[in-house]
Amino acid sequence: MGTPPPPGNPYEEPRIPWTPPPFGQTAPRLAGRWRRLFAGITDTVLVGLVTSPLTVDDLRVAYDGATEAVARIPVGDGLVVGVIGFLYYWLLQSFWNGQTVGKRLFGMRVVRENGEPAGPGPIAVRQAVEIVLSWLCCLGLVNLAWILFDRRKQALHDKAARTLVVDA
Repeated sequence: MGTPPPPGNPYEEPRIPWTPPPFGQTAPRLAGRWRRLFAGITDTVLVGLVTSPLTVDDLRVAYDGATEAVARIPVGDGLVVGVIGFLYYWLLQSFWNGQTVGKRLFGMRVVRENGEPAGPGPIAVRQAVEIVLSWLCCLGLVNLAWILFDRRKQALHDKAARTLVVDA
């Protein structure tokens, strides 16, 4: 009768768990945690300077005819500020050798886990995950603190986009 066929689909590719390729001898060193912090502060200050005119609370007055009450409602441009921040990080890191102004000042750049330059796609994923995590209560801090314990100094947004921050 012969031997029974092996279990599973014989035409299916075997599933191998994904692991990042190891860096070779010429691979750049991972950027230091303190330099990442100071580069991040620098970039945050720059984005804040550009967007500060949009963050001043603009008070609107609303009249409720039913209760005959006047209310002052603060109106902000948070979406515009978020888009400007996303574009700052995405455009610079995508098209300026993986660097923002802060990363360039502190000698770092963002690359893919295999050492190749990170293109617009991975950088967009990286920034979108960072924004979503910062909007969720306390996860923005967990995201940033992750580099303190990770052996590859990756924040959660780096893990999602499969990127590393290395010496430039």
